[in-house]
Amino acid sequence: MPKSDTFAAMHAQNPYAERYDLKRLANAHSPLQEHIVLNPSGQQTIDFTVSDAVYELNKAMLLADYKLGDYHLPKGYLIPPVPGRLEYLLHLRDFISEKFKADKAAQLRGLDIGAGANGIYCILGVKHFNWSMIGAESDAVAVKTASENMLLTTALKDKIEIRHQENKSFLFKNIIQPKEQFDFSVCNPPFHSSKDEALKGSLKKHNNLGSPSDQNTYLLNFEGQANELWCNGGEALFIKRLIKESLGFKSQVKVFSSLVSKADSLAAIEKQLKKAKANHQIIPMDLGNKKSRIVVWWFDSSL
Repeated sequence: MPKSDTFAAMHAQNPYAERYDLKRLANAHSPLQEHIVLNPSGQQTIDFTVSDAVYELNKAMLLADYKLGDYHLPKGYLIPPVPGRLEYLLHLRDFISEKFKADKAAQLRGLDIGAGANGIYCILGVKHFNWSMIGAESDAVAVKTASENMLLTTALKDKIEIRHQENKSFLFKNIIQPKEQFDFSVCNPPFHSSKDEALKGSLKKHNNLGSPSDQNTYLLNFEGQANELWCNGGEALFIKRLIKESLGFKSQVKVFSSLVSKADSLAAIEKQLKKAKANHQIIPMDLGNKKSRIVVWWFDSSL
């Protein structure tokens, strides 16, 4: 059974750095119970390659630890791992605090580009940090689902707005309104350049996790819409688009950022940042079996 319920070298303030208390989480959300099994060491875990198990685990975290009224995702949409998404926001908060001399408890205003049906960055921004959030999303079903989820919890509906990006050619344009100000933007870009590449990446994850399920079974559990997982040019081209478009909003967003899944993408991204004359920093993240990173950039006018 995979050992991915324990993360190594996570942020000191991430409450999920230790092994999950599955008994506590199942008490808060009983559908999780049927997915709990014992690993060879006799410890409780779940099979992280089974999408229903991952969904119920993350829903349990949101209900138990963030007191959501309820939470739903349509079948086939990306299931976000709460610990990793929180890790991104913790590192970004620290960066903003150190670079711009801001109080770590400051009530920031953030923008999530590609909020998805899950709206997870918006939820964590409000419930963990007491920020206010705007989520931008081009998929109409995802916009409807995320908006409905926010209405299920009183603390969310007053501090989160999900906006529909009706023109997929744009990322910030049509979302950021004139004179509107944000402290930061976040993005979890589509990592892959095609469905085939996404499937290969998913199978690699399957093998790394050491799952007992066979590969064909795993592919039946493969979750995520096309726009969530792949795009022409993969993450490097997507983030280059973010950088290019951010130039038009550098007076309205203090810090731009994006997750970067592949180290090989960095050269193209940093080249684009240099071309845009943007300051930038790469923040490494270690999530157990996976090493990742965040690229943050800002313009001199932000200082």
